[in-house]
Amino acid sequence: MSIEIVRRLADLRSVVGGWRRQDLVTAVVPTMGALHAGHISLVQAALARADRVVVTIFVNPKQFNAATDLANYPRTEAGDIAKLQACGAHLLYAPAVEEIYPPGFATTVSVAGVSQGLCGAFRPGHFDGVATVVAKLLLQTGADLALFGEKDFQQVKVIERMVRDLDIPIEIVPCPTVREADGLALSSRNLRLSAAERAVAPRLAAILVATADRLAVGAAVATTLAAASAEIIAAGFRSVDYLELRAASDLQQHAELDRPARLLVAAWLGETRLIDNLEVTRRGVGI
Repeated sequence: MSIEIVRRLADLRSVVGGWRRQDLVTAVVPTMGALHAGHISLVQAALARADRVVVTIFVNPKQFNAATDLANYPRTEAGDIAKLQACGAHLLYAPAVEEIYPPGFATTVSVAGVSQGLCGAFRPGHFDGVATVVAKLLLQTGADLALFGEKDFQQVKVIERMVRDLDIPIEIVPCPTVREADGLALSSRNLRLSAAERAVAPRLAAILVATADRLAVGAAVATTLAAASAEIIAAGFRSVDYLELRAASDLQQHAELDRPARLLVAAWLGETRLIDNLEVTRRGVGI
């Protein structure tokens, strides 16, 4: 069966409304396209839990801090459609900007607390853009559950908080980060890396794993993170935006490892900003 493609809200609601009348469970996987194995893993997880799966592709202008970043974001719709067809997704919703933000659009969804610090400190307004578009996509699709990758861990926490606070009737399902064989977290931004940069990039995950291991057995947080930041620079990264230990539940800062935590990093490799994170507990480390 071919994947159905719609670009207008009225058509989306017509299709999903038909599913709902049949009492079919619907899942949505929101994306910005340039699909890779990480996205496909979300679709596969959605197919395991729902009767119908909607994938959205929308490059959201409200979550970019620089016009050049928006212009350079990879757009590969034909290839994306082929991948979605192959994995069995039922519907692609690929709206134009005007369908999401029609003339006169004047509303912004802003989530305090979990959006502050980390990427929120280095990308002003980014999470307002994320929360606004995700709120629209969840309401437009009327899905029963939505799946998001844990690579963007702060984003997941922002969305979970937004859904709770606004009483949006949907289950948010976080899914584990998918990695290359060498440990690099999959990301559409990896396409920007030169061959030389791609060879360096896996060092970020390797350093994160080693740092998490040290923290898990009781190493001092401040000195361990400072040493790891220096190691990232020595590995060939241009700069480190942050390397922090935060509470896994609410992203509060951790001075010591006394509850389940997340180790989060953002670093620049050339002109590409890479992010990653790992679970850390006293009993071990997850990747």
